[in-house]
This record gives sequence, C-alpha cells and structure tokens, in this order.
Amino acid sequence: MEHLSSEKAKRLATLLSGLVECMCFAGVIFGWASLVYVLKDLHYFKDLCVPVANQTANSTLDDCRAQDEQFSLIFTIGSFMNNFMTFPTGYIFDRFGTTVARLIAISFYTTGTLLIAFSSEATALILFPALSLLSVGGILLILTNMQVGNLFGKHRSTIITLYNGAFDSSSAVFLIIKLLYERGLKLNAMFLFISACSAWHLVRTFFLMPRHHIPYPLPPGYTYGVSCQRRSRSYRTYEEQRSPKRSDEDEGPGSDADSVHGEEHLTPKVIAGKGNPGAPSHSQEPAAVIPFWSCVCSKLFFWHLVWLSVMQLRHYLFIGTLNPMLEQLAGQDPALVSSYTNAFAFTQLCGVLCAPWNGLILDRHKHGKKKEGSSHGVLDSLADLHSCVLSLAITVLQCVAFSICASIPVLPVQYATFILQVLSRSFLYGGNAAFLAVAFPLEHFGKLYGLVMGLSAVVALLQYPSFTLIKGPLGGDPFYVNIGFIVLMLLAFVSPLVVYLECKQWRKQQATLHNSDSPALTAGKSGLESSI
Repeated sequence: MEHLSSEKAKRLATLLSGLVECMCFAGVIFGWASLVYVLKDLHYFKDLCVPVANQTANSTLDDCRAQDEQFSLIFTIGSFMNNFMTFPTGYIFDRFGTTVARLIAISFYTTGTLLIAFSSEATALILFPALSLLSVGGILLILTNMQVGNLFGKHRSTIITLYNGAFDSSSAVFLIIKLLYERGLKLNAMFLFISACSAWHLVRTFFLMPRHHIPYPLPPGYTYGVSCQRRSRSYRTYEEQRSPKRSDEDEGPGSDADSVHGEEHLTPKVIAGKGNPGAPSHSQEPAAVIPFWSCVCSKLFFWHLVWLSVMQLRHYLFIGTLNPMLEQLAGQDPALVSSYTNAFAFTQLCGVLCAPWNGLILDRHKHGKKKEGSSHGVLDSLADLHSCVLSLAITVLQCVAFSICASIPVLPVQYATFILQVLSRSFLYGGNAAFLAVAFPLEHFGKLYGLVMGLSAVVALLQYPSFTLIKGPLGGDPFYVNIGFIVLMLLAFVSPLVVYLECKQWRKQQATLHNSDSPALTAGKSGLESSI
C-alpha cells in the first residue's frame, strides 16, 4: 500500500511538473508579437527602415515595411522548423526513447536562449537560428510530455489536450519578458535566466520521466524513473506470483512500450486486432504489426493533414502579422499597439484552461458511445474514433469564426478575435494529438505526429508570400487575403465528415459480423485492411 501511494504521488508530480514545463517553455515562440515589440525598441533591423517625408505634418517618418518583413521571415522560419522537424524528432522519440529525445530538446532549447541572450542590434541575424532552435526544442518537450496521459487511463484525452493547452499558454512568457523589459530589466539577463532553467528539465528527465516510453494501457506494477527501478522489479514479481494469468498477458505485447493490448480494434488504430472481445481470453490471437506507411496512406490521415494544415496556416499568418496589423488599425500609436499586444498575450494564458474542454468532449462523448455500443456490439475502439467527429467539427467552426472577426478592420473587434483565436488554437493542437493517439497504433504515434506536423509546416510556408502580398500589391490591407482563408478553411470540414462515414461503415460491418454465425472476425479484419 505504501508503494502504491508513493507511485500515485509520483504520477501526480509528473503530471503537474510537466504542465509547468509545457506552460513556461514549450511554445514560447508563439508569443512572438510581444517579443517583436521589445526587439523594435532595441532597434533590431532598424537599418532597414527608410525615411519618408510626411507632406501634411512637414516632418519625416520611417517606412519600416522591410523591418516588418524581416521579423515576419524569422517567425515563418521558426514556426516552419517547429513543425517540419517534428518528424525526425518524432522518429528519435519512437526509436531511442524519452531520455534521448529530452536531452536533445534541452540542448537545442538552451542554445537558442543563449543566442538571444548574447544577441544585439549589430548581431540581429542571430535571431534566425535562435528562434528555430527554440522551436525544435519546445516541440520535443511537448512530444515527450504527451505520453503522461497514458498514466491516467480514462482521462487520457483530457490530459493530452491539457498539455497542448499549456503549450499554447507558454506564448505568454514573451509577454512577461515585455512587461519586465518596460520596468527596466535587460533582455539578455532574462534569457540567461531561462537558460539556467535547463537544470529543471534535466531533473525531470531523470527522475520524473521514463527512460523509454509509457505504455498504454499500463501493465500492473508499472514504475518509471531512476529511483524506482529496483522497487519495480520486486513489485512486478509480487504481481506475477499473485496473478499468473494476468502476468502472462502483461508480458505480451501490451506490456511493451511500443504496443497496445486490450480489446480488438477495427479502426486504423489496430487494423488487425487481437481476437473477438466477446470471446474468452484463451481464444485471443497475437496482434499483427501495422505498417507505418499503411497509416500514412489512409484517407483518415490525409484529410486530417488537410484539417490541420489550413487552420494552422491561418493561425500562423495572424500571429506573424499581428504587430503591423495593430499598428495600422491604431494609427501608429505606440501606446495603443502596446495595450492590444498585451491583451493578445494575456488571452494566450487561457489556452491551458480552454484546451481541456476539447479533451472532456472527447472523453465524455467516447464513454457515451461505449455505453450505447455495448448493447449493439460496437467495439470500444470504434467509439474512441467516433468521439473525434464532434471535436474536429467544433474546431473548424471556431477557426472560421476567428477568421471572420480578424477580417473586420475595427480595433475593438480584435478583442473578440483574440478570444476566438486562443480557443481555436488550443482545440486545434490538442485535438490533433488526441486524434492521432486514438486513430492509429501507439507505436507509430511519434512518427505520425512528426509527419503530420512536418507536412503541415510546408503548407505554413505560404504565410510569408501571403504577408508579402498584403504589404505589397494590397497596400497593407489584409481583407481579401482573410476572405480567401475563410473559403479555404471549408476544406477542413471534410475531415470530420470522413471520420463519421468511416465509423458508420465499420459499424455496419461489425453489426453484420456480430449477427452472423462466423466463429471469428478474420474475414472482417481482412476486408477492413484492404479498405484502409
């Protein structure tokens, strides 16, 4: 009992410390608008501004469009690296485990913060590699933390989305830097402090995180961390002596960090399952290994990629152009621009509060479908996937509403834009991670998460030509670009529709198999494999 209570305390410590880590470090680059304000005050890229005579006021103003484009390019490259490098880092996480992935993340993150700490107006180009390193290090931190949801069973989706919400809220760190800078603290001193916080990441890596992966579902007696290895073996031995049959099952594929045991899955999560869930345990068959490229080539993955890409592009363009947009709407009033920049950053703090709503929608809807399905023979895994339909659709609706508000050139309306943006963004990334964890095999999660983020990063590169189009031919008016994005986002509605139709088709096939006299579901499995 003492061991069980200590394990529960350790899991709670892992959850809370991971939440702090994601909230304070993982996604800081998305607070770029606040940092740009500081960098402009420090005259970074000020040499790109061109004096322009003001005929009405008989004075000279600076045309800083080239400076704005340079800052936009830095953010474009940084956000691209945030996503594109997720695929190789996801492979490293799957192949070499948590410790190796986190050590790489800490190295990148610390290097990035040190580069910013030692940068100056004369060495402003250092910002290009610095922001990219912050991006890659941050995404690896969130990637290694999302598996913590596996420790909490039925609340798994809620915790995954909570961590993604904390990732969104971490953009407020640059707001704190901006506020402290306005009170006299130096930029390099603040980033040196952030660099020193790497010691915290190292402590979590060795004492509160597994060396490899956290399996799902958890086998009995599962422990992790340096301090628990010896105790873990003795407790596991006790479990094996107490319940031999259960231990035999635990020693199978389900106890391994790279696989999942339990009921049969007819969804893409496990295309070939482990036997009929209604049959006795002795009739279960070993699970077939699902090839990675079978998941990638499925239409579920393709339309989910489209779903993520179009909405992520919209968010990136909004963040990258926020500072010049506010300057235009505020009539170049620095105090007003600072006030709205602060308001935007404060709303980002709410990401950690908004994201769990998506997880609650997933978990609650999933449990309802399982109860409904229990009387119709619908498998739990099918209910898991079906629970994503509502989440995916709500996310698209939020993003469309956010884009409509962003298209209205009225400054007070932007308060509503900020609120809808943080809601949509927290739902977007939390829903993305939860969907991939539900719909595909756990052993491919890191690679699939990395691939979908990497491919969406290629699409996100369109933010820079969009910004150039706004600043050039459109004369700084983003109205037509915003309208184009609203039309483009209608494509995102295809993903929840495809998931719904697939679930409907598989439910009919399962009902047919359940009502037939077939002794097994082998034929049904092979048919589903070919459909995927």
